[in-house]
Amino acid sequence: MLVRARIQLGGPIVLVWDNVRIHLTADMREFIDANSDWLTVFQLPTYAPDLNPQEGVWSLVKRDIGNLAAADLGQITRAVKRKLKMLQYRPQVIDGCLAGTGLTLGYE
Repeated sequence: MLVRARIQLGGPIVLVWDNVRIHLTADMREFIDANSDWLTVFQLPTYAPDLNPQEGVWSLVKRDIGNLAAADLGQITRAVKRKLKMLQYRPQVIDGCLAGTGLTLGYE
């Protein structure tokens, strides 16, 4: 995926990653090292919700489904998708999750 993204975007790629296990494997480290001319990776600290805007989004989703008594996995999936769709049309809420990190979008 990273190679395809580079081809499509036509330039260097900067990743900001959390500590998901796949991001920390030896194979991934080798790939990153072998492609350091166009790939830069910044690793977030082990637990850094204050630096990760997606944590705010998932917090909002979990708040809505926290008391859901689901009959099956499909019902949970539909509830999560419905909440994410609602958030998609409320960009000010997403902006708030970003603002909560102290990060900004650097439009030029």
